[in-house]
Amino acid sequence: MTILTISDLHGRTVWKEADFSRYDRVVFLGDYTDSYDISDETIYANLLEIIKLKRKQPAKFVLLIGNHDAQYLHFPHYRCSGFRAWAQPDLSALFAKHDSLFQIAYQQGSYLFSHAGVTNRWLDRLTTQMGIDRNTITPDFDLAALLNTLHQQPLKQRNILFEVGPKRGGFDSCSGPVWADRDETRTDYLPGFHQVVGHTPTPAFKTIGDDNGSITYSDVLQTRTEFYEVSLE
Repeated sequence: MTILTISDLHGRTVWKEADFSRYDRVVFLGDYTDSYDISDETIYANLLEIIKLKRKQPAKFVLLIGNHDAQYLHFPHYRCSGFRAWAQPDLSALFAKHDSLFQIAYQQGSYLFSHAGVTNRWLDRLTTQMGIDRNTITPDFDLAALLNTLHQQPLKQRNILFEVGPKRGGFDSCSGPVWADRDETRTDYLPGFHQVVGHTPTPAFKTIGDDNGSITYSDVLQTRTEFYEVSLE
């Protein structure tokens, strides 16, 4: 299986330059919204085109949720920088109409895709909260399914997904998979899993770890048009 990941568009239309026919799956890593220089109209139209793509080929395209998307999808909760109050009603309505198309994580074997990444420290908090034996969370466990199911729960239960730790200016003890900072994930990524994330800009793709566990940072679109590829046997 070949997987293409597209990270942190923030209204950019460069995803259209990818040849999707070459890939079995295409994973958008979130942050479709908010920009310093792209218009509301372009951001909205771009997100709508991506949604239509997902509607047309639901098995091929995966749409993950970024921190900039969560504040519109779950308005008025989970606010972050760049929020466009004037654009919120239209963006929230678009997300609400198609909310079933968006998810927190995607997993293929030991490869785990999310917007910002999962740390051991945060996963310990999650398993304690949910009464799950932490030792059962191995690469054979469908962690993405657990996170996506949690996202469908009421506000009080799902809040842990959107926790923001001090590294990102929050007051929670650590950040969840929508907000985790690179300074958190680079030293505390999950053993056995190979994570691919966006969220923190980087000038080039960077992988930390080895065959026993790793995390790859792929948010390069501020400096280049390039998308990260994963080939699985």
